[in-house]
Amino acid sequence: MRRVVITGIGAVTPLGNTIWDSWDALKRGISGIWPITRFDASGLETRIAGEVKGFDVGQFLSKRHALRHDPFVHYAVAAALMALEDAGITPESEFGVVIGSSRGGITTIERNLERHINLKQPFSAYLAMASTANMAASEVSIRLGLQGPCMALSTACASGANAIGEAMHIIKRRGADVMLAGGSEAPITRVMLGGYGSARVLSRRNDEPGKASRPFDIHRDGFVLSEGAGVVILEELNHAIKRGANIYAEITGYATTADACHETMPSYVGEALCIRKAIEDAGLFLSKTCSGFAVRSSEKPKTHNFKPIGEIGLINAHATSTPLGDIVEAKAIKEVFGDAVNKVSVTANKSMTGHMLGASGAVEAIFTALSIKEGIIPPSINIDEVDGSIQLNIARRPLTRKIKAALTTSFGFGGVNACLVLFSVER
Repeated sequence: MRRVVITGIGAVTPLGNTIWDSWDALKRGISGIWPITRFDASGLETRIAGEVKGFDVGQFLSKRHALRHDPFVHYAVAAALMALEDAGITPESEFGVVIGSSRGGITTIERNLERHINLKQPFSAYLAMASTANMAASEVSIRLGLQGPCMALSTACASGANAIGEAMHIIKRRGADVMLAGGSEAPITRVMLGGYGSARVLSRRNDEPGKASRPFDIHRDGFVLSEGAGVVILEELNHAIKRGANIYAEITGYATTADACHETMPSYVGEALCIRKAIEDAGLFLSKTCSGFAVRSSEKPKTHNFKPIGEIGLINAHATSTPLGDIVEAKAIKEVFGDAVNKVSVTANKSMTGHMLGASGAVEAIFTALSIKEGIIPPSINIDEVDGSIQLNIARRPLTRKIKAALTTSFGFGGVNACLVLFSVER
């Protein structure tokens, strides 16, 4: 079986315009949530967001190309180029790309509609092209000359994690040796703030933006909409070793499932199924009791691949800060891990980044890989009092420890779920 490792990382987030600036801010517990500056939000109930600040698209795209593309493409191209540079690898035609997005070119759609209605301007000739969800993956492919698999996935907030998982499968089935994979999103628009606001899923803590995203806290009141992108270089292990690549982590498990029950209300049954399948895909065996050192029920493990579930030392939770979502996820995690859940540290990156929708799963996978590589678990901030119904071992301060394996979860509207399991690689 071909093994797949992460050898390059790149990101643009509300915490910084590089992965290293973002990672540094995350470890220090710094929030990237501020009042909206992108447009006049005074008429909206929610007036805060996780905006990308000081981003210079001119570093990555010519002015002509930048003007014809949506910001979600700008961020994706930037993250992809930074990931390639970090990997120290020259792109080849055989490489492929999978980049997910929930909203695609929503910024371009809104801008064109506003100009058409308010200024009577004609629609841009690039509108239809710029607003398609596949354009981030396609522009990366075009810019780098990648003729391998080129796909875009749109599974709401699970898009980025799904993109990484599916790209991993492409490598495993010999569709490519190297894939660029991740997610990108630029949803900070009036229509998105208004729409999510009307659905009552956004925080209204406008006077305290830095404290608005508070996963697992008893006083949480919704998520904070954010933007950004994260892209990883996935590489077949022997290919990476042959060229002396720096390896951050190995992706050993991936699963995607559907709740199949409701458009917006999550199901702990569906989420638990996804978590369980990802863990089993990684070769970790579970029992109904999940005592922490058990085998999958009704099966005897093969000696060579039996591993205790206790190898998972970190869960990077989806943890959006919605009243219902956090409870359902905590219940799903408890359902799978049982009593062993108390031995696993849980962190919530969105307490600082906000919710980047389809980009979140990719960026959080990168942060998870860095946690494994550096042995650091970032804190979950803004938790003054943990909700009593949530029984998790939440890291509320930075922790330093060796992490052999970690789970990262992503769940989206429509009941779509994606989970990844990452392992350290001992060379």
